[in-house]
Amino acid sequence: MAETASRAMLRIRDLNVHYGESHAIQGIDLALPAGILAIVGRNGMGKTTLCNTVTGLKRATSGSIVLAGREIAGLEPHKIARLGVGYVPQGRRVWRSLSVDEHLRLAARGGRDAAWTVERIYSTFPRLAERRGNGGAQLSGGEQQMLAIARALLGNPRLMVMDEPTEGLAPVIVDQVSAMLAELAAEGAIAVLLIEQNIGVAATIAETVAIMVNGRIARTMPAAELAADRELQQRLLGVGRHAEEPAEPAPEPAESARDRLDAVYRVLRGGSEDAGAAGGFRTLAAMPNRWGLGEAEIGRGVRPASPPTAGPAKPPELPAFDRQGRTALVVGTFDTKGRELKFIRDALREAGIPTRMVDLSTSGKPSSADVPPQDVAASHPSGASAVFTGERGQAVEAMAAAFQAWIARQRDIGGVISAGGSGGTSLATAGMRRLPVGIPKVMISTVASGDVGRYVGASDILMLHSVADVQGLNSITERILANGAHALAGMIARAPKPAASGAAKPALGITMFGVTTPCVQALTASLEADYDCLVFHATGVGGRSMENLADSGLLAGAIDVTTTEVADMLVGGVFAATEDRFGAFIRRPIPYVGSVGALDMVNFGPRDTVPERFRGRNLVVHNPNVTLMRTTREENAEAGRWIAARLNAMRGPVRFLIPAGGVSGLDAPGKPFHDPQTDRALFEAIEAGVQQTGQRRVVRLPLHINDPAFAAALADAFREIAMPLRRRA
Repeated sequence: MAETASRAMLRIRDLNVHYGESHAIQGIDLALPAGILAIVGRNGMGKTTLCNTVTGLKRATSGSIVLAGREIAGLEPHKIARLGVGYVPQGRRVWRSLSVDEHLRLAARGGRDAAWTVERIYSTFPRLAERRGNGGAQLSGGEQQMLAIARALLGNPRLMVMDEPTEGLAPVIVDQVSAMLAELAAEGAIAVLLIEQNIGVAATIAETVAIMVNGRIARTMPAAELAADRELQQRLLGVGRHAEEPAEPAPEPAESARDRLDAVYRVLRGGSEDAGAAGGFRTLAAMPNRWGLGEAEIGRGVRPASPPTAGPAKPPELPAFDRQGRTALVVGTFDTKGRELKFIRDALREAGIPTRMVDLSTSGKPSSADVPPQDVAASHPSGASAVFTGERGQAVEAMAAAFQAWIARQRDIGGVISAGGSGGTSLATAGMRRLPVGIPKVMISTVASGDVGRYVGASDILMLHSVADVQGLNSITERILANGAHALAGMIARAPKPAASGAAKPALGITMFGVTTPCVQALTASLEADYDCLVFHATGVGGRSMENLADSGLLAGAIDVTTTEVADMLVGGVFAATEDRFGAFIRRPIPYVGSVGALDMVNFGPRDTVPERFRGRNLVVHNPNVTLMRTTREENAEAGRWIAARLNAMRGPVRFLIPAGGVSGLDAPGKPFHDPQTDRALFEAIEAGVQQTGQRRVVRLPLHINDPAFAAALADAFREIAMPLRRRA
């Protein structure tokens, strides 16, 4: 499936479209490799909106539209047309005053060597050749439809988007249009996205049919299967059974119909603005439609008799400008936790928060969620088959990876909430950790009262203990689930407005340890007038938290004073970084100033927890729960080489300052970790390993890290590399 999608002429992924607060297209995924894909559905399901979005006439809120490997979402309509998309709109839209020939020559593109020329059009549509001198208003409905199709073909498209091409046509003309579309498909040069309410046409000329319901693709199936399943047609499309149905009841008396219509509709005649004049009314025997109105009446002739009466007060809603990006994702394994997750959804809806259910089940069972597990699994790098393996542990791990990839593409998330046991918690929090810091995340879990570090990581997930197992609804679970839902609703409703957040000072990440506190205090005092200084305790998770903010685009820069987590990682301490330390600054080229704060030590817990192999080393009991061990010359050299390699991978401006007088409060004359020779191994490894350029420089200063002059040097170095960026902004 993934291979087919990658070769598709048209590939739509997670497409969302809004009209104000109305969510018209809701997470559509479609692939059209070649041939004809028919989309059927009742009126008002979003089919025309989909056409307009593909052709650029309507801007998508989020999602991807790829034409033959090129992203076209967000492009202007004329650029999309030039890339090879032709559009046959609903209602034909021909120019009344232009002749057939003028229509065609105006639309022709590509010269005489093009696949479709005016001459070929006349050969394909002989009736148009006969009527070439007639104006658009002089053509029949079938002839106008031929002209609309011909006009699109003259753009020599690779993809034709056709919206209800057989609407309002006589059966014989419908057959002609169907035959023509079948010929186009057989030639193989043009793929066709066909919107069609006539199931007979769709099933005849398309191999595959997608059924659209309320802005979503409810089902994709072989066209022949849909044509043969009358019950499915009735359920999804409202198609009647004709002779199999009992006769409709007799219509009510004409007088009753006239009375009701007189009370509901007024028709203005002759352009009169006197809506109350007696001559301004006429009785209608049937409900009006646009085909029964004259040109002067279309769009303005039919209007309500009186303004609607005021109804009861609506419940409080989010402001209109906040609606986008306020949708709560309710995620989890709906095959086992469906009742509980739907309870959360209902609580959010009652609070006025729009929701979207995302199923992370790996059982393969049918799903009622807005986003079924197959859609999430398709985001796995190896495709859905990597998820639904039948082996639970492997499937859960793969679904977690797929959910991370899926959620990273979503753009309208107000918050995320889930509920489950250890497996469900692992699945949901994997995706939550991929979201930027600041987007609300609530995990109601049976494991929330224990060690949750592996679930939360460096993110801002709120873990809420479920107390009872998340299995069934009772007086305890209902209260806890509702609390979680209401907490998320409050966070979403009170999220800062974009205008307000834009006025804040740029945020600056700074790392600190107890033994580098004087340096960081002086540094923040120097910079806080211009920057929002965010200080992170360098305990492993502190560095990851800072880099998580950088990855989220929430930091304008970083002054990484305290890189001690690298020593713990390499030697085996308890405050260890991961192998991705500095990774955020490699991925995002923001201004970076670093130093070697507290790299003279490795951290352990209480004294009796220090590994046996380190018991003879230089140890200092910092407090009853923290024991510090002095690093050796070899360990320092290894740390220096590792840091240098990471600095070389950074593409942004880098300054790395080395305090030659000591790297921590314990590394000073008379202090237990003072050892200049061992420090020198660290400094020289960094200086030898870093490839210095105009962008990347290492500076050694004859200062202690906690000297005020060193803090001033750090601030000056940051201003040096940050100011040019600010001027360009």
